[in-house]
Amino acid sequence: MISKEILANATAFVQKELGGDYSGHDFWHAKRVADIARRIALAESADPDICELVAILHDIPDDKRGLTEEEGMSKLRAWLMQTGMETSIVEFILGIISTMSFRGGNNPPMSTLEGKVVQDADRLDAIGAIGIARVFAYSGHIGQKIYDPEIKARHQMSKQEYRAGQSTAVNHFHEKLFKLEPLMNTETAKKIARKRQKFMEDYLQQFMKEWNLED
Repeated sequence: MISKEILANATAFVQKELGGDYSGHDFWHAKRVADIARRIALAESADPDICELVAILHDIPDDKRGLTEEEGMSKLRAWLMQTGMETSIVEFILGIISTMSFRGGNNPPMSTLEGKVVQDADRLDAIGAIGIARVFAYSGHIGQKIYDPEIKARHQMSKQEYRAGQSTAVNHFHEKLFKLEPLMNTETAKKIARKRQKFMEDYLQQFMKEWNLED
């Protein structure tokens, strides 16, 4: 249903669009998500080609890139339509991408197996050792501090509060990263997430020991 040519062209498209990103949402993030989405799809009997394609494209409409979400979705729709894929497949792909983000925990659950797989893959890349590296990269990119004990972690946020409010890199562990492991959809992702969650917990414990001169 999804040809190797379309997958290769999608990879080239994303490399061109995201190759200059320094926020942690770069081409290599998309490539990792695509690779792990295929791995999960094969284990969970989802369509691996659909999952890989959605995963490699998922950050094209992300409003953290400077475009509005509507502008990004329009660009992505135009690219998908020129591939010659059936409109129903294009709409299926766009439907997953438009609803898979965390957004402060306010999005509804994914309704399709492929959507669940890609959402899990994206969330897995936000936790563990790579997730830690990405959160500090993103915080620096948007001008947030590493840590400030006077700035408290936020909970129960709207999408706007999640994106625009004042926070820190360390707070992001509590505001998002530690919330992702229980939200994994598939058994394959849950197994991977447990190990990555433990790594983050150990890291943050050591961080606070050093911050408080208790190490």
